[in-house]
Amino acid sequence: MRKSGIAGIFILVLFTFVLLTGYTARRPLRVAEPYKLEYPAHFGNRINVPADNPMTKEGVALGRMLFYEKRLSGNDRLSCESCHRQRYAFTDGRALSVGIDQSKTRRNSMSLVNLLWGREFFWDGRAGSLEEQAVTPLTDQHEMGQSLGRSAEKLRRTSEYPDLFKAAFGSDSITGQRIVKAIAQFERTLISANSPYDRYLEGRYRPTVEESNGMALFSNNPSPERNIRGAGCAHCHGGPKTFMGLFHNNGLDSLPKDEGREAVTGQSADRGRFRVPTLRNIALTAPYMHDGRFATLDEVLDHYNEHIQNTPLLSPVLRDVSNVAEGKTLGLTVQEKQSIIAFLRMLTDSSFINDARFSNPHSKH
Repeated sequence: MRKSGIAGIFILVLFTFVLLTGYTARRPLRVAEPYKLEYPAHFGNRINVPADNPMTKEGVALGRMLFYEKRLSGNDRLSCESCHRQRYAFTDGRALSVGIDQSKTRRNSMSLVNLLWGREFFWDGRAGSLEEQAVTPLTDQHEMGQSLGRSAEKLRRTSEYPDLFKAAFGSDSITGQRIVKAIAQFERTLISANSPYDRYLEGRYRPTVEESNGMALFSNNPSPERNIRGAGCAHCHGGPKTFMGLFHNNGLDSLPKDEGREAVTGQSADRGRFRVPTLRNIALTAPYMHDGRFATLDEVLDHYNEHIQNTPLLSPVLRDVSNVAEGKTLGLTVQEKQSIIAFLRMLTDSSFINDARFSNPHSKH
């Protein structure tokens, strides 16, 4: 038999095989590349990444796009950035944020920083993951005001998002669940760890005398009988990350109007208790407290020094704390308060608020 006849038979057999098996040549499926998290050892490794949402470079990139995507709002004018601006350490500079219908949110917009170590989110801790947390602002009728289903539908009609979802999740299926997963992946990369305080911990920064005094006051508990002056801030804001995942009633009101943690636990003792926020970049995140009532750090220090409401709901760590024997208030001097503020300014991480990896990818500038 001639070679041409053999070749013809081979081609016929191959064609029959394709018809019977449905085999077609396919490019190997590209697997998303794992995202390498980088943070200082003194932050610890008790991070929180759900098993069903591993971080990948493609997932983080998609999440960054979605964080700044205005099509996720009902009027195509708001994005997550609207309440979390990078230059304010991902807060918005308002006491209360403004949503899609121009109404104000119930509570102050919290800083999105070092969320990788978080376990409970919102001021009252009602969300157990960043994925769960993202659902509320996206869908609340007074915030971004759009269902996840509608958001997914709008993204399906774009030219760029199907490919981005395929790169991140292995298929171009766009769902609400994938939207919040991608946003959560991006938010876990928002790590602030290059402030003067971090460089001090690493032996690369020498604090001023005022900063050193403020650091000591921040860390020390007042003990007038031992001639030790302090503010006891580390009870709630101790550790390199300056938060401990705690909830406290810090004496803002004698009769709290906002139920706070009580709405989650149902326990009356939790009324007026709120999550202790990180102090990272605190000089950039005014106004302060869950309702944004304090415009400056001076006002915050004045509250803890002179105006704590001593009620049965007040957290024990704030009760009867004074630098004066038998004192009724904390009793810090004007200079001591300014020293504490000088230390708090050491927590400002200018590289974090200017990091291009966290910026708006849709911006033309």
